[in-house]
Amino acid sequence: MTDGGARTAGGVHGVLLVDKPEGLSSAAVVARVKRALGQPRVGHLGTLDPFATGLLPICVGEGTKLAQFLAADAKRYVGEIVLGATTDTLDRTGTVLERRPVPRLTPQTVARALAGLRGSIMQTPPMYSALKRAGVPLYRLARAGREVERLPRPVHVAAFEVAWIGRDRLAFAVDCSKGTYVRVLAHDLGGALGTGAHLATLRRTSFGPFVLADALPLARVEELAERHAVPLLSPSAAMTGYRAIVADPPLITAIRHGRQHALQALGAPRTHTEVVRIESADGALIAVAEATGEEGWRLARVMTC
Repeated sequence: MTDGGARTAGGVHGVLLVDKPEGLSSAAVVARVKRALGQPRVGHLGTLDPFATGLLPICVGEGTKLAQFLAADAKRYVGEIVLGATTDTLDRTGTVLERRPVPRLTPQTVARALAGLRGSIMQTPPMYSALKRAGVPLYRLARAGREVERLPRPVHVAAFEVAWIGRDRLAFAVDCSKGTYVRVLAHDLGGALGTGAHLATLRRTSFGPFVLADALPLARVEELAERHAVPLLSPSAAMTGYRAIVADPPLITAIRHGRQHALQALGAPRTHTEVVRIESADGALIAVAEATGEEGWRLARVMTC
């Protein structure tokens, strides 16, 4: 899926797919990409915990304008869950709070527990998370020994499948919406089984239209950056999940001057919430437009590269 991105006098622009290594925060990966590319405008989509690995899409330069349209996509994870022990962080990095015996569980018992964790469900965010209370991340409060009330919020789990790989260990695959905490799914599965559980490993394999097979290890990104050969997705390629409308030169000029009324030339939106990418004849992304709900459009983002 790499097409070289876009390069202008202001640097490189697009979306970089990184295979995040274990032991680094998502913010640390962004800092290293900034240094490698010499591009100050860099941000990641969908935080991965330091112990997690896998696909971390990173928006670069003008690609940062697209973050709001890419961040809501569904994600897929694989990993392992350990039964019989709960931790304060809900994963293997935390302190064990309780141990319980793990009996031989029938397939029917496991199936019932999984059924309650699929579909549209309410999930309570963990204390060890980057969510903020009065401007302070919850994980800082947790490290200080404080626990505050968190309201459950809706998430969608399209698939949650497990397979036994040991007497107290499960391999799993999850397809879920933005905002889903896989650590909480592991913890809640342990609760439903009566054994307790925590997340042992986690690897993200897809993020919307992006897949891990197209991602580069961070060290490889840094190596290629020295040769100015990092393969970014262009802004247009990153937005392939949205319908494309090709604009003629007069419309492109009008868009770049912010003339909203010129968008009438796009025709009526297909839905009242539709988002489209407006491209030039050669496939360059010119802008992103959103339906106004009144059979019209508004410019959401205008690209300058």
